[in-house]
Amino acid sequence: MSHHKVEVRNLHFSYPDGHEALKDISFTIVHGESVGIIGVNGAGKSTILMLLMGILFPDSGEVLIGDVHLTKKTLPMIRQRVGMVFQNPDDQLFMTNIYDDVAFGPRNYKLDEKEVESRVMGALELVGISELKNRAPFRLSGGEKRAASIACVLSMQPDILIMDEPTSALDPKARRRVIGLLNSFTHTKIITSHDLDLVLETCQRVIVVKNGKITADGATNEILTNSELLDSCGLELPLSIQDCPICSSSKTSKK
Repeated sequence: MSHHKVEVRNLHFSYPDGHEALKDISFTIVHGESVGIIGVNGAGKSTILMLLMGILFPDSGEVLIGDVHLTKKTLPMIRQRVGMVFQNPDDQLFMTNIYDDVAFGPRNYKLDEKEVESRVMGALELVGISELKNRAPFRLSGGEKRAASIACVLSMQPDILIMDEPTSALDPKARRRVIGLLNSFTHTKIITSHDLDLVLETCQRVIVVKNGKITADGATNEILTNSELLDSCGLELPLSIQDCPICSSSKTSKK
C-alpha cells in the first residue's frame, strides 16, 4: 500500500510578498492513518495542503505520494490518488445539479457514462444524499453542500482524502453527520481544522504547526490534552475536555 503514503521532506515555501509560510517542514503519513494538522490562522496549515495537492510548489524540498515525486509532470497522476475537499463547498459545486457536479471528475478522465453513473451514485449513497442528485447546489443546506463536495472527491476513488475545515459553518446536527462520515472512511485522511473536538474524534495523530514550523507531532490523546503545549501555540484544549478533572483543571478553579 505504498501508494497511500504521503511523505514531506524539508519543505520551504514563501509567498510572492516575501512572507515565509513554511520553514523546513517534514513528516510522513502512512496507509490508513487519520492525521489532524492544527494551528492558529497563518500558521501554515492551508499552505501545506496546497503543496500536497500541487496547487503550489515549494521553493525547496519535496512531496512524495507513494514513491512518486509531486511535480507538474506527475500532477495528473497524483490527483487521481489524492482528493481534496475545500473549506468552502461552493468552490467545488458549480454545475446546474449535484449529479453533474459529482460526475465532473470522472467525466474529465474520459470514463464511459456507465462507469460515471456507478461512481456518482456510489459516492452519493455513501454520503447519504442520493435523493438530492437532481437538486441545484444553491438549493442545498450547508450540511448537504458539504456532503455533496465530499461526494465529488469520492467519485474519483482517491487513496488519500485531504479536508480543509470540514465542519466549518455547519450546524451541530450537520457537524455530527460529517464526523460520522469521516470516521466511516477507511482512506488515509489529512484534516486541518480549528474544531479540535472534531480532530479529537476523527484523528489518531496530530501535527501542530506554529509560524511555519512543526512544533509537535504525536498521538492525538497526548497532544490535545497538553494544555501547556496548546497554549504556547495559541490554541485551547478541546471544549469536550476543558472541564475534565483528569485532562485539565476546571474553569471555575482558575477564576
